[in-house]
Amino acid sequence: MNPQKLEHLESSFKQLCDHLINILNTDEHLSIELSSEQTQFIRFNGAKVRQTGMVKDGTIKLTLIANQRTAYAAFPFTVDVTTDSKIGRENLDYLRKELPQLPEDPHIVLPENCGSSREVYPGILLSPEKVVNEILHPVSQIDMTGIYTAGQVIRGNANSAGQFHWFATESFILDYSLITPSEKAVKGTFSGQNWEQQQYLEQIKTSKTQLLALETPSKTLKPGGYRTYFAPAAVADLVSMLSWGGISEASLRRGGSALLKLQQGNTLSPLFSLQENFSKGTVPRFNELGEIAPEILPIITEGKLVNTLINARTASEYKLTPNGANSFEGLRSPELARGNLGKDEILSTLKTGLYVSNLHYLNWSDRTGGRITGMTRYACFWVDNGEIIAPIENLRFDESLYRFWGENLVNLTDFREFIPETNTYSKRSLGGVLVPGMLVNDFQFTL
Repeated sequence: MNPQKLEHLESSFKQLCDHLINILNTDEHLSIELSSEQTQFIRFNGAKVRQTGMVKDGTIKLTLIANQRTAYAAFPFTVDVTTDSKIGRENLDYLRKELPQLPEDPHIVLPENCGSSREVYPGILLSPEKVVNEILHPVSQIDMTGIYTAGQVIRGNANSAGQFHWFATESFILDYSLITPSEKAVKGTFSGQNWEQQQYLEQIKTSKTQLLALETPSKTLKPGGYRTYFAPAAVADLVSMLSWGGISEASLRRGGSALLKLQQGNTLSPLFSLQENFSKGTVPRFNELGEIAPEILPIITEGKLVNTLINARTASEYKLTPNGANSFEGLRSPELARGNLGKDEILSTLKTGLYVSNLHYLNWSDRTGGRITGMTRYACFWVDNGEIIAPIENLRFDESLYRFWGENLVNLTDFREFIPETNTYSKRSLGGVLVPGMLVNDFQFTL
């Protein structure tokens, strides 16, 4: 992270914000968001470079509020103050023309000054010229496909009430698959702020071991309940479902939440504790409105629902106190508490059942009942007497979180893995899920 370039970006953003705020009318309120990145992208196919390049990008989003109405506009951030100010004024004028045509919003939230913040998290990344060799050399004899993204990501926020936030972090993600000649695959992610080559080599070694196991004939299982170990990547997918109509206060108030039974007094296993933890610096604490979330917010403690995510709009509608949640009241920096199941004990404790490395196609089959459906995928195995016997054909499941995180939760591992957000659809995503693996009794597979 180049401190001088970072300071120049921050200074340019501040000058743009000051300029736009200074030309507001007395009845107007403005919120200004910045999303920026400088990223090295490399796509791999067949353990060779398919595409490579550097991306420098930035977007400004304006939110103008006046007369109980809100309008939005976005434009590129060039870092040239003169250019950005001119484009900003044009967009502000456009929003002023749009506002009178919009309906009034009874639950509008005006910008406030709740204090400013500045967080910068430099990393130790591979130099661009070393990336290809360091990543590909350990997999040179394997069909490997994937994408590597690394670099600086910035989020900024300012408003007409005088608040200013700045967040910058350096990180990398390698999202890869190792593929057998029969086109079975082992999927993995390696991510962080500091590249550790030895740690990467150890992960690739584990993936190669699973790849060899995939070459044995697959076992087809009948539908039914199986004792199942879920690796951290699979657990992360299940936890992420709670962002979709789970821990949202608005969803609970409207009767559509998967955690309604918890609100009504039911409990999960005392082994299950979930919280938001922003202390790792993987994602900014401020939301789209510039509101700051608590550094740590318990959500479920020892199986009991203790907090929900509440944004300012929901708080206004239901006369509550907001806690800095984002617009859709989803998890941004969740972590699940660890248990005491050691890595060396997983197979012996599982004894006979399924080892599930990854899941996909998750959806609610009965959201208010807490039922999730999905499928196994990538390096999932049948285990007998504590030994991996064969890979399995993909299975569909339909199961209630009140069972697999409730009475059927046997244990959680004493180690956790950070599973990052890997989306790059319009920009690099931030954050991820810090979770252990988990062992569950009688997990229901339907097809």
